[in-house]
Parts: sequence; structure tokens; C-alpha cells
Amino acid sequence: MLQNLVVEPELDAAGEPTGSYFVTVGEGRRLAQLLRVKRKEIRKTEPVRCVIDTANDPHEISLDENVTREAMHPADQFEAFRELAENRGWGAEEIAARFGVTAQVVRQRLRLGAVSPKLLQVYRDGGLSLDQLMAFAITEDHGRQEQVFANLSYNREPWIIRRDLTKAHIPATDRRAIFIGPEEYTEAGGTIIRDLFTEDRGGFYEDAALLDGLVTRKLERIAAEVQAEGWKWVSVHIDYPHAHGLRRAYPQPVELSEEDAAAYAAAQEEYNRLSEEWDGAEELPQEADERFGVLEADMERIDALQHIYDPDDIARGGVLVVLSHDGTARIERGFIRAGDEKPEPEKAAENIRVTEDGEIIEDGTDDKDGNPVSALDPEDEDAGDAGKPLSDLLVRDLTAHRTLGLRLALGEQPDIALIAVTHALAAQTFYRGAEAACLEIRSTSSTLTGHADGINDTAPAKALADRHAGWAADMPGDVADLWGFIAALDQASVLALFAHCASLTVNAVRLPWDRKPRVHETADRLATALALDMTAHWTPTARTYLSRVTKAHIVAAVREAVSDEAADRIAGMKKQPMAEAAEQLVAATGWLPTFLRTERPAWLDAPEADAGVVLNAPAAASRDDTGTVEDGAAFNHAAE
Repeated sequence: MLQNLVVEPELDAAGEPTGSYFVTVGEGRRLAQLLRVKRKEIRKTEPVRCVIDTANDPHEISLDENVTREAMHPADQFEAFRELAENRGWGAEEIAARFGVTAQVVRQRLRLGAVSPKLLQVYRDGGLSLDQLMAFAITEDHGRQEQVFANLSYNREPWIIRRDLTKAHIPATDRRAIFIGPEEYTEAGGTIIRDLFTEDRGGFYEDAALLDGLVTRKLERIAAEVQAEGWKWVSVHIDYPHAHGLRRAYPQPVELSEEDAAAYAAAQEEYNRLSEEWDGAEELPQEADERFGVLEADMERIDALQHIYDPDDIARGGVLVVLSHDGTARIERGFIRAGDEKPEPEKAAENIRVTEDGEIIEDGTDDKDGNPVSALDPEDEDAGDAGKPLSDLLVRDLTAHRTLGLRLALGEQPDIALIAVTHALAAQTFYRGAEAACLEIRSTSSTLTGHADGINDTAPAKALADRHAGWAADMPGDVADLWGFIAALDQASVLALFAHCASLTVNAVRLPWDRKPRVHETADRLATALALDMTAHWTPTARTYLSRVTKAHIVAAVREAVSDEAADRIAGMKKQPMAEAAEQLVAATGWLPTFLRTERPAWLDAPEADAGVVLNAPAAASRDDTGTVEDGAAFNHAAE
């Protein structure tokens, strides 16, 4: 008992003392003593020091103790907690139990007590606010804290202090940190900085060079396993080398052996049986879950045997092992360097003749005097045999008539026209430099890397690359066989291939110097026809959008996505805290900026749609299924 109880005597109805007392000041301490009695720590007759006060108003002195007493300066509290931890060895839980606070509060105060003594003195003197001191506590490096403090300008917002202190660090949400993980990083001697006062999503990895080295070494281990497949070379990259300029070969389909085909069919049959057996179950038993995993692994292994690389491509080609956007290893096989390409076959010696002077001349070329030379002399032309080539003029005349006939006939047979256009697009998409199509259709695919930083490392980019690789693996090795391959496909597959090739030519990027209003209008109509839902591909975060627009735009976005009240709450914030707060507010609302919104198509407002009928959206087909839209969920509420 560091402080006395203040009591007043209890009086009976006649105004005489009863021998008992009311506690005016220290009721919590009185109850604590009764608890000690219950715990057998003291006797019931243990004397307790009290001060009897009959002169002052009991309500006034009780209020005075709780209101007007001088509290300890917070900086003194921080340092006192730190001394208890360092000098007495008490943990956060023990300190919390002794002083009636939570362990998290103790950890925060210990972290604040570990701030540079110079900055603590500045805080005592009123030169720093508590929020600013909390921002400095993100690191325990006193030198770094003092350096950042010395370099602060007039703007001393806590987020700026945190930004400057962690400028050289890697957030735990970075793909490199996800790939390595905190355990491997700390085992290698790295330190993770945690912010006890704000949500840091796993902290910050302090040593960027160490993290990059761990990533590279882990990718190299994966690359060594891949090179064991027989590839000539492997190349490891943290960032994908988009401008590699290498030709790529893809695996070709092969027939499974009877044994593998039977094993796949058996695994598929058992998988379907188990799926029916446990359909509707809320939770699978461990045995069933493990069996599903085994069957899926077996089917994936056998399915991989249906596409293999040409041994010659493996012997000449290489592999890129890259860190993907989601923190996993991305393995891209089949790249051929220019020096490893097969040499072009020598031109066959056709239509070659030797003159009387012994000069070797090819038909259709000029002689030494610059005159056209034919296989036969002029005087022998009429006497030539039927194998004599026709003149260029006549060939042009005949093929022009044939071209006219092809145009007329192709326009009357849409099914063949679809094959012909798909062939022309596929030849340019999957075969470099191949002039294999007679349709004068040019497929151009503009790169998006220069317009949006990191766009090729996003999930949609990977999905598109996987779809392209899937089709490339099905393409015949020789472009001369492409027509037969496409003609043999069913119509759904032809449409899917056509849609993929056409999709790569889309360009809806708006550039400040472009004057193409009709192009952008068409892009909007295409998005509506496809029922494009950009919420599945893009999220408004502080990095992607909110920090890159004005405060007025941020407030307007929150007002539109959430409510007027939410917008008013953040309206007075500084820009960066406002952007971070707005990110949390709009995260689950489906809000999108104007340029990413899709106009609701008219077919969704049809009576059938109101009746709950599932409508087939006019979206691109895939080889396995077609896209359907069941309701208007694909369109953000703001667009509606």
C-alpha cells in the first residue's frame, strides 16, 4: 500500500458513529486487500493504514485524486519499462500483469523506450508528437533514427518518417520476401523490422542485398534441377527479361503408351467415383483428402507425358528460371539462341545451265551483259517441250483470275473463311517470319511493358502467357502442316484459336498524342460485348492508383464507393495517409476508375435476365468451356 486509504465514519440514524467506516479515496485498494485475504496472503485482522477525514467533502476529494494529480511523463514511462525489462529481466507479460495493462501495450512502450535518447529528449521538450515518436520506433538503429530526424523538412508526417526509415528495406509482401519466407531469411542472418503501432503486413526485410542473394541461389538450385532434363543452358533472373529476343520452341503432342493411358483412365475413374461419394460433404476425412491429392498428382504426371520437347530442341535450347509476380518460381523452357539455330538448307540447284563459254547461269537471271536469260535460246522456244516454265506475265494473269475466284468463293463459305483467317493469324502468331498465308491479313501485337510498369508480372499477364503456351504446344512443328491441323479441329476449337490470336491484337491504350476517338469507342463497345469485369484483374491500391491522383479524386472515390460519411472522415488527412486509408475503405467495394468501367450491356436488362435465366455472354470461347454471365455482378456498382 503506497498510498493511504481516506475514510469517513459511518453514522447511524441518530448521528452516532457505528464503528465502521466508508472508503472515500482508495476503493480499488480496499478491494485488492480483500482479495489478498481471500488468497490467504494476509489475515482478516491485518491492520490497514487509513486517514480519517471529516472536514472535506468526500465527493470532492475522490474526484480530486482521479483528476488533478500529475501523471508521469510518457517518456519516463517508456524508459522505466525498458529498465525493468533490461535490469530485472522481466518479460512483457510479467510487466503487464504487474501494472494492469496488456502485453501488447508493454511491447509498444518498450519499443518507444528504445528510441534514441536524443529523440526522447526532443519528445519531452515538445519537439516531437507521440505519433512521430512511434514512427521512429519502427527501427532500433539510433544512428539511422537521428539521421532521418536531421534530414526532415517542414513536413514531419509519421508516414514520411516511416517511409524514410524503411526506404532501403523490402516489405514482407514483396515477391522476393514471399519466395524466401521469414524463416530462411532470419536463419541466414537477416533481420525483419516490425512496426508495433501500425499494420505492417509482416514487417520489412532489412537487408535487401541478402534477400536478393537468397532469391538468386534458390532459383539457381531450381535451375540445376531443370537443366538435368538435358537443356543446353539455363538462365536465372529475378525480373523477367522481356527483351530477350529468343525464338521459342514448344512441346509437341505425343501418344501415351498403353500402360500410361490405362493408368490415367483408372485414376480418372477413381477420382470421379470419390467426387460423387463425397459430393456435398462439408469436410473431407483425412484419408479421402490424401487420396484425392495422390490421384491428382498421378493425373498431372501422366498428362505431362502427352507433350514433350523435341530432343533436338532440348539439345540446342535453354530455360529461363524467373521469380514470378506471386513469389513462385516461373520456369520457361524451349528458348533457342540465334547461334544455336539449325543452319538453313542449301538451295537446290534447279534450272541451272552452262553456257558455251562455261558460265553457269540460273534460269530467270541475267547474263553477263545484263540481258534476261531463259532456259532455252529464243530460236528454240517454240520447239521446247511441255515442261518449259510459263512466262511471268502469263503466270500473273492466270493467278489474278484465280485470286478473283477465291475471293468470290470464300465469301460464300463462312466456315472455310474462318479456317483461312485463323490460319493467317496463327501462322504469324506462332511461327516467326513465316509467310504461309495467302490472306493479306497482318497481325500486330503491341507490347504493354512501356505503358504500365510491371504489367507483365501480373496475374492476368501470366494467365495470357499460359493460354498462349497451351496453344503453342498443340501447333505442328512445321508451318506447312498448320492448315491441316486447323482444318481438322472441331468448330469450337477453331473459334477458340481464332479468339486467342485475335485477342493478342487488341490495343486500347490511350496515349496523349493519339487522335483516335473511334478506336476508343470501339474498345468500349468490345468491353461491353465481352462483359469485361476489371475487378477480377485490377484493384485500386495506394500504389496503383490512389497515391497517383489528387486528394479530391481520393475523396470522390471513397464517397462514390463507400459513403459520404467515410469520405468526410478522411477529407482532412494528408495525402499519403488518405490514400492508405482509402485503400482499406474501397478494397471490397468493387469500385473502379472511369477508364476501367464497363457499360452494362443491354442484353442483361432483357426480360429473360430479370427472370433469372442464365444468358450466354458473347465472350471469347475457350477450348474447354464457354463463358456465361448469370447476373450483373460483373459490372461495378459505380458503372450502374
